[in-house]
Amino acid sequence: MIKKNRFAFYIVLLITALLFDVSIVMAGARTVRVAGSTTVLPVVAKTSEMFMAINPDVRIMVNSGGSGVGVKFVGNGLADIGMVSREITDEEIKNFPESDFKVSVVGIDAVACVVSSEIYDSGVKTLTKEQIRKIYSGEIENWKYVGGPDKKIFCIDKERHRGTRHVFMEYVFGNKNARAPGVDLVSGSNNEEQTKVALSDKAIGMLSFAWINSDVKGVDIIEDGNIIAPTVVNIKNGLYPIARNLTLVTNGVADGVVSEFIDYILGPSGQKVVAEEYGYVSVK
Repeated sequence: MIKKNRFAFYIVLLITALLFDVSIVMAGARTVRVAGSTTVLPVVAKTSEMFMAINPDVRIMVNSGGSGVGVKFVGNGLADIGMVSREITDEEIKNFPESDFKVSVVGIDAVACVVSSEIYDSGVKTLTKEQIRKIYSGEIENWKYVGGPDKKIFCIDKERHRGTRHVFMEYVFGNKNARAPGVDLVSGSNNEEQTKVALSDKAIGMLSFAWINSDVKGVDIIEDGNIIAPTVVNIKNGLYPIARNLTLVTNGVADGVVSEFIDYILGPSGQKVVAEEYGYVSVK
């Protein structure tokens, strides 16, 4: 199974590389290749449209895949910018000894512990770190033990290379690579997991703050006796405990059109997209 998964990854890597190469041959175009985190993706996709509208000679190709893919693509020279929603790991630095990863923080996000709206409305509006840990470790399997209905918990995890998972598991277990034996389903992107939680009436999962909606509710976290909601105010003032930087990673100091695009996202128009359109916290 491991070999099959690895083979599938390299097939995806090759296909994406070929797609990127197609953009390079576009006559007269200055090209920026971007890949990585689905949390950062909406911001980059929107700002790339805006940037290309005022720079018609530029072509920006944006692909997702997760934070791990963003780092790998930059390290392998397949992307100019990696979208990463966690810290670059020591292992990743070791795997690319000739790369000089430079990080630009473009926004701040919270990772919310989310539940199906039916579970939230039935009374599960707060959870402690210990309760979340016991659910993901399989020690708590029914919502009735945390104040909810008599329903078996449907526990959703994310793929191991996802930045959202790293941040969530670091908080809950103290280990970003922690195993979660209580999990019933492993999902990929925020969009995929949001759909899975919304379609269930008994699910728990982890999502970027910006993906909370009427069908997928973020529970408040009880920390040291305090109830802390996943809100912009609590993220800004540093109270919400599961937060992370949203970053763009380059190999070395960005220059040319890559630098221009990053500067645009960090400028007034880009930061307005970060804060007002997608609900993240601006760094300006």
